[in-house]
Amino acid sequence: MTDNRVEFVLGGIAACGAGFFTNPLEVVKTRMQLQGELQARGMYTVHYRNVFHAFYKIGRTDGILSLQSGLVPALWYQLFMNGVRLGAFQCFTNLGLTKDENGRPIWWKSVCAGALAGVLGASVGSPMYMLKTHLQSKATSMIAVGHQHEHTSMADGFRSIYRIRGVFGLWRGVEAAMLRVMVGSAAQLSTFSYAKHYIEDMQINSPGHILTAFYASCLSGVVVVVCMTPFDVMSTRIYNQGFDSNGKGVAYKNVFDCFAKICRTEGVWGFYKGWAPQFLRLAPHTVLSLVFWEKSRQMYYQYLPANS
Repeated sequence: MTDNRVEFVLGGIAACGAGFFTNPLEVVKTRMQLQGELQARGMYTVHYRNVFHAFYKIGRTDGILSLQSGLVPALWYQLFMNGVRLGAFQCFTNLGLTKDENGRPIWWKSVCAGALAGVLGASVGSPMYMLKTHLQSKATSMIAVGHQHEHTSMADGFRSIYRIRGVFGLWRGVEAAMLRVMVGSAAQLSTFSYAKHYIEDMQINSPGHILTAFYASCLSGVVVVVCMTPFDVMSTRIYNQGFDSNGKGVAYKNVFDCFAKICRTEGVWGFYKGWAPQFLRLAPHTVLSLVFWEKSRQMYYQYLPANS
């Protein structure tokens, strides 16, 4: 028997475990995505030449602990967003909505289930994602990129946004996050599910072996980076932009306006800014979260009869 409520908890815990280790790469990725915002190449100061230089520059200028900026909202985001996303996808799987009559995953059904699960997760986790982005982009003036928010913590950020823009202000930009996670989730979960089933059929490892989940998640991580990076750049830009006295974004009206402006001023390459830290973050994050998720589910259901 499966407990759908537990699926949400296990998914969230697995993502938090991965998020703790990959948050420094998230900080670097956010800074590089905001660098040269809406400016043509060669027309702005390059503070971060590459992912390794960014680590060095941030650590030296802002301090080594700044590489874990935004960790608290990042972990809450992982708990809520991925708890809902992974939990919902597993519930769809448990109900047989992603498989044929022989129990084999159907690709297009897995994509649809992953996309729907991603939309649900992004909607729930949007406020935490906003605060995470604000805190991760905050830097000393000599290496600052993008709009600089004055929040000192997640709680301070919530109070500030609520005071100025009310409850709905906490979900401003959610449409970009929904699009981002919908694409990423559809690519990640469908690829992982299909690859894991294929590897199991090949009998490379013993049933339930951790390497099966590892190999499947490695392939999934590559696919996610290719598909999701442009949407991730737009999401970071929209969430981090400042707002005028009327509560309207000073840089972008919506996700379509953001797409058009990046394309016009930065070109196609603008959508892949920060792709290296994105890959270095998403690949291990995908591997760690999916392996933690797979093993935690195995452990829970292995000992469930003894606990019930």
